[in-house]
Amino acid sequence: MDFDVIIIGGSYAGLSAGLALGRSMRKVLIIDSGKPCNLQTPHAHNFLTHDGDKPASISAKAKAEVLKYPTISFLSDLVISAKSLENRVEIKTEGGKIISARKILLATGLKDVMPDIKGFSDCWAISIIHCPYCHGYEVRDERIGLMMNGDIAFEMAKNLHHWNKDLTILTHGISQINDEQREKLRSKSIKIIEDEVLEFRHLNGQLQNVVFKSGKCLAFKAVYARPEMKQHSELYKDLNYELTDTGLIKINEHYETTVKGIYATGDCVTPARGLSVVTASGTMAAVMMNREMISEDF
Repeated sequence: MDFDVIIIGGSYAGLSAGLALGRSMRKVLIIDSGKPCNLQTPHAHNFLTHDGDKPASISAKAKAEVLKYPTISFLSDLVISAKSLENRVEIKTEGGKIISARKILLATGLKDVMPDIKGFSDCWAISIIHCPYCHGYEVRDERIGLMMNGDIAFEMAKNLHHWNKDLTILTHGISQINDEQREKLRSKSIKIIEDEVLEFRHLNGQLQNVVFKSGKCLAFKAVYARPEMKQHSELYKDLNYELTDTGLIKINEHYETTVKGIYATGDCVTPARGLSVVTASGTMAAVMMNREMISEDF
């Protein structure tokens, strides 16, 4: 089976790209394994016409809209390997399919690597959150924890102070916040706890208490955290496109990776993971890919 484009990843960026390519009459296959990073997120925000909707309902509606275009196909599978051929890229799926296309678009997203703390993964994206623009309004004026350390803790606390005046930084060990930062935080009544976090006690993902190694137990409405992120797909090992120092896929202004014919969009290329951002990037990547194919054929 040959296509103009294979889109690997069928969430917001991938579906947005599929829509633009379908409207450009391109033969496209979207492959998705059904494991989006926001699987546990109860509500999406800052996305016009969908503010407060469930992410799964948004993507289901998007998928139905994209599949109305006759040149678009969807495959529920996992891409496990890929190789560059002359003027084409060939992929192999977990289900045993071997498929090629002129271009590949990686919309594979990022994977959040959860710390080994009891209750963290159960609360992630529900009451342990990462972005005030996505979740801050819902927990405004509440007692909030911030599980970060060093400069990032200071900067995040400065930003969150706009939404929440009752803030406590949980450094989960010895503080790396410098004296000047500490004094500024103290002037804003932002507390620092250097004790290690032992457990997040919750009810169905809704945080109740944070338990510390010392035995101390504190109640918070929510806790902001920034777990480690890594590429959801390791196809860079097969295709040899480069990653940035922060682990994102390196792209140029045309959304093309360091390997010709292989493009990338969405979470895997940017730390700005809002739905509106990745959806827009999917559209732009599709436009750039279509322009390149037009130039090749003209």
